[in-house]
Amino acid sequence: MSIVNIIAIARKEFYHLIRDFRSLYLAFIIPLLLILLFGYALTLDVDNIRTAVVDYDKTDLTRDFIRRLKASTYFDVRDSLPNTMAATKALDHGRASLVLVFPPGWTAGLRADRRTPLQVLLDGSDPNFAGLSRGFINAFVERYNRDQLIEFLDRQGMDKIEPPVDARIRIWFNEDLESRNFIIPGIIAIIIMIVGAMLTSLVIAREYENGTMETIRALPISGGEFLFGKAIPYFFIGLTDVLIAILMGQVLFGIVMKSSFWLIILGSTIYLWVAMSLGLFISIATKSQLVANQLAILITYMPSFLLSDFVFPIENMPKFLQVVTRIIPATYFIDILNGLYLRNLGLAHLWPSYVVLAGMCLLLLLLNFRKLRKEGM
Repeated sequence: MSIVNIIAIARKEFYHLIRDFRSLYLAFIIPLLLILLFGYALTLDVDNIRTAVVDYDKTDLTRDFIRRLKASTYFDVRDSLPNTMAATKALDHGRASLVLVFPPGWTAGLRADRRTPLQVLLDGSDPNFAGLSRGFINAFVERYNRDQLIEFLDRQGMDKIEPPVDARIRIWFNEDLESRNFIIPGIIAIIIMIVGAMLTSLVIAREYENGTMETIRALPISGGEFLFGKAIPYFFIGLTDVLIAILMGQVLFGIVMKSSFWLIILGSTIYLWVAMSLGLFISIATKSQLVANQLAILITYMPSFLLSDFVFPIENMPKFLQVVTRIIPATYFIDILNGLYLRNLGLAHLWPSYVVLAGMCLLLLLLNFRKLRKEGM
């Protein structure tokens, strides 16, 4: 394999790349937009729940309950509605996601030490949001009940009853429970797949469409030299995008890597070669830029986004899809990113994911060499 031939092919591809505005757009602009959009817009955190209140009782206790609700960071009490018909309209039109209804005599029941109902209406159109909202309001009501129980025991002159189980919760890795802390690192995997697979899926197909593949076959170059020469410019572009993503995550969002910087460079390098090898294989197999681009989206970008434990947990997927996730390269790279960014793990813990990615890279390169050999190179 001649280094001179590889450099010559890489130079040719680089010149074409800087003349092609669309390729540069995909290589730099889209990754930057993804980081900004995912960082600022995509969040799985539930707070500031749009809340409305229907208070038929209008007493000091209901006002105190509403005041405590307003003080919580999870609830945004926007409206005090006159009746349940207005509450129904607020839910129907999306002005409220949660409505509390205090029935008449609510305070009297509490002061008489009776069990007193409180109606909670939830918008269940988004099950995840509704489930978390229900958990927050249940926790809020339980805390209010505990305060009322302490006041009752004080009135009765009884000692405070301590619960038998004292759960002392300590959160590891993502102490603030912010989804941004794993979304920003995870977007690196999506960026690499866009640059590595979607761009390289066009490079060889373009040669077929332009009719230059016959000329390339006649040149004194091997299939390996051709592949590596085509891939090298996109490798440096992908690595540049990774460095930009790491820098933007730290500067804009304050997300600092806990483990070794060089481990993420190593993982990104292997994963980038996996993505490029997959894109080159698609390009050789399809011989059409349009088909290659659509196929790259279907079998690289979409699975990396949906089936890699990036946004949707693998444990919640059907068994069949859980098996499919094992052949998605992004699954292993996101495991590496989570280990390096959140868990402060080293190579001693993450080596299985590195090995699997390296095996995928080797397999795809061999498939590319075999495919090119059949094409006469």
